[in-house]
Amino acid sequence: MVADFDPLASPDGASRRRVYDLLHALAQARGDALDGTIASLARPDAEWRVAHPINSCAGNASALAGAYRPLIAALPDLERRDTIFVGGTFKGRRHLAAIGHYCGTMRGDWLGIPATNRPIYLRYGEVYRLDEDGFVDQANLLWDVLDVMRQAGVWPLAPMLGSAEMWPGPITADGVRFAPGEPARSVASIAQTLAMHGALAEFDDRKALTRDNLIAMPQKDHWHPKMMWYGPAGIGTTRGLDGFVDGHQLPFRVAFQRPQGTVADVQAEKARHGAGHYIRIGDGPYSVTGGWPSVYAIHGGGGFCGLPPSGRPVFMRVMDFYLHHEGLIRENWVPLDMLNLLAQMGFDALARLREVLRR
Repeated sequence: MVADFDPLASPDGASRRRVYDLLHALAQARGDALDGTIASLARPDAEWRVAHPINSCAGNASALAGAYRPLIAALPDLERRDTIFVGGTFKGRRHLAAIGHYCGTMRGDWLGIPATNRPIYLRYGEVYRLDEDGFVDQANLLWDVLDVMRQAGVWPLAPMLGSAEMWPGPITADGVRFAPGEPARSVASIAQTLAMHGALAEFDDRKALTRDNLIAMPQKDHWHPKMMWYGPAGIGTTRGLDGFVDGHQLPFRVAFQRPQGTVADVQAEKARHGAGHYIRIGDGPYSVTGGWPSVYAIHGGGGFCGLPPSGRPVFMRVMDFYLHHEGLIRENWVPLDMLNLLAQMGFDALARLREVLRR
């Protein structure tokens, strides 16, 4: 068993299908229909946590005003396309989690990003917590705003180390799951993820942080030889363990100095700063973790996104979606609120955009 994860209490097929259908209906609703659709989906006072610069929306009316109506105004033919839709119960609370893209023609400006009059794909990672009646009472929406800036041709940062490509769906083409996964397999999936997390947590950055050491350390026992790591805009996609280390892991660890010690030590220090997981589930061959925030570190090194060290503490809103295939972690999709992280590092990407457009 895995602490706090109950493989026998996963949201059932009817609950999954209901939320899935309502999320698609919400993306395609217009005008007054938005109010009725979101009321069918979520409690009126639901907590909506959305990526920067939208951030916290208290209640459905605020979520419509701050998140959905502006997005639909900019992309009037908006629709939702899920590639992963899974569920599970963590600490007695049921969750549904999704990866995918909102798609539409960008006819208007959005968050200051100029209209392109071309199709735009807004990448998302979303986790919805359900109450006892099946209504959403908390929504966590990591929308990749930075990637929309890239598509609009107003990139504000240094070039990414990884590939700036659209995220594909799982290689197994079975990511949208309306039936709960077999319990033993669900446990095995999240257990493998947490074992890999443990190897990362206990690696000594202060004494052993080199490319070769990262490739050789115990994380290698969990990753598939053809692993794919799909990072947010600003980081990009990498392939293979060496590609992952070169394209993300080593520069990330150089830039962000995290708590050190045993897994218990690291978790305790993160918790002391308010970081940790609100979701940690397995669903058949998939697993999901996430926190708001889940990572605490000091931005003490340079190079990440081409920026110098700020010396500031940073807190990262992150989700991780994993596909476990052929006994190993084959694919990892990583929504991360990059605009929020960059702001903590002293860089306002949207202000930079406004200055570029002004000039």
